[in-house]
Amino acid sequence: MTDQLSAGDWLDQGLKVLAQRGFTALKADPLAKAMGVSRGSFYWHFTDIGAFHAAILKRWREVAAEQVIAGLEAASGENPMSLLLTSALRNRQALEKAVRSWATVDAKARSAVQAIDRRRLDYLEHMLRQSGVSADIAAARAQILYWAFLGHVLSDQTLSAAKQQVVIDELLAMATR
Repeated sequence: MTDQLSAGDWLDQGLKVLAQRGFTALKADPLAKAMGVSRGSFYWHFTDIGAFHAAILKRWREVAAEQVIAGLEAASGENPMSLLLTSALRNRQALEKAVRSWATVDAKARSAVQAIDRRRLDYLEHMLRQSGVSADIAAARAQILYWAFLGHVLSDQTLSAAKQQVVIDELLAMATR
């Protein structure tokens, strides 16, 4: 890589490192070495490591919530709830797990996790309401679906594709009946 990296390049590398090695690896010097550039490139885009961390959390929200929601909104002809459950439960979610681990020791990360949890829950509830589920039931089902997702994120258990599909089908049936 060259010294002409954008802030986005740094953030993408930061998300990758966060998912692979955790939040303690989000430091300018090791990131710069991994990208083959000087630390000056990092400091060109971010005033300090705190600003980088804040930008990482913002980028995580974009990737883990806003882009997912935009993709569901753009999907035509497919059941958005089925698409969401399939995507959420078929991926290992290493980045999600890493950010949640970070949130256990950092107030700003905790605030970001709480905000994304609220955004996702609101969107799940909206999806259920759109499918004709009453407000009270939609809120309860959204919470149950979200807890299922979080359990998946924190679990080290892997399921075969066939068993994953059974779980997805059952969650979909519970959510939309």
